[in-house]
Amino acid sequence: MALGMVLGAFGLGCSTNGAPRVDTRCTLVPGGSSGPAGGAALKAETVADGLEVPWGIAFLPNDDMLVTERPGRVRLVHQGGLTPPLLVLPVVQEGEGGLLGVAVDPKFAENRYFYIYVTVRGPDGPENQIERYRLADDGASATRDKVLVAGIPAGRFHNGGRLRFGPDGMLYAGTGDAQHPDLARDPRSLAGKLLRMTRDGEVPGDNPFRKSLVYLSGVRNVQAFAFAPGGEVIVADHGPSGEMGREGHDEITRARAGDDLGWPTYYGCEVALGVTAPSLVFEQATPPGGAVLYQGDAIREWRGSLLVATLGSQHLHRVTFDREDPKRVEHHEVYFQGEGPTGLGRLRDVVTGPDGALYVTTSNCDGRGDCPRDKDKIYRITRWSPRPALPPSPEG
Repeated sequence: MALGMVLGAFGLGCSTNGAPRVDTRCTLVPGGSSGPAGGAALKAETVADGLEVPWGIAFLPNDDMLVTERPGRVRLVHQGGLTPPLLVLPVVQEGEGGLLGVAVDPKFAENRYFYIYVTVRGPDGPENQIERYRLADDGASATRDKVLVAGIPAGRFHNGGRLRFGPDGMLYAGTGDAQHPDLARDPRSLAGKLLRMTRDGEVPGDNPFRKSLVYLSGVRNVQAFAFAPGGEVIVADHGPSGEMGREGHDEITRARAGDDLGWPTYYGCEVALGVTAPSLVFEQATPPGGAVLYQGDAIREWRGSLLVATLGSQHLHRVTFDREDPKRVEHHEVYFQGEGPTGLGRLRDVVTGPDGALYVTTSNCDGRGDCPRDKDKIYRITRWSPRPALPPSPEG
């Protein structure tokens, strides 16, 4: 479905009554730190290396893993090994554009479909598209089946790109403002939004705005979102990097269908009538790369926690919310900080694997990190257990 589809004037973000106020339920993390160090003992094992900006990962029913590399390659991790590219696409790789998110069809066993978010050369210049492909039976190639959405605004920066299927079976896509902040609250644009569509790219009948893919508005650059019980979507959005004299203030927000998150009018913990305030704001730039609400068993006490992979601050962030008031953050903590012996560097995506472990991708070769000789990696994160002590030798 092309951008030319009638979007309608549905009144996104029109309420500016009164001056903004600070929401008292919003936690502001002061500059100089991303938060307290986490207390769980974890280990990260390399699953695959030699990758170049592995932007998205998604598991197939047989536990193989689809991996997108931003320069335009789709790879498969099969039986613990990385295969040659099964698909090479002519992407527009300028700045943050290229081959970005990936999602596997809930009925993959029947149709072998997967979906990608990709920056391509459109009739009027670079644009982002959501496309559907069919994986060959032997897993060695794929063919394009359909362009679901074309004409999503693209820029050198702020392309969004994350794809996830929700528990409702619908496909969700995070977009960026393409360096035009006013588009984020513009009902005529797909930029700066969270989109929701059927598996064929059509507008679901229960979307909040008639004939529109828009599910949420007023975001800057969404690469990270997760689904919470009760129909909420938790969005981790990039804060400004100089626009309107503002810096940092990446935010995590619990939102519902039709909500306006306020970018670019509102900043940090500010809120006003008709605007959904964040629950957690990082004064120091954090940029979120991916997020998941963990439901695995490998780290059992983390079930129900939000886990966010971060780029500039180079860590995995864990967040828990107050059970009585889910808008409030109960606790948050930092793991695998930095690039040293215990760090992993820049983290781009995080998902739960079929084995209950966490899987993260690094983004150290994206031009903003320290790219090692073995390039970017996929890690499997589980609880660390010390080796049991050997029994004492018998006397003799």
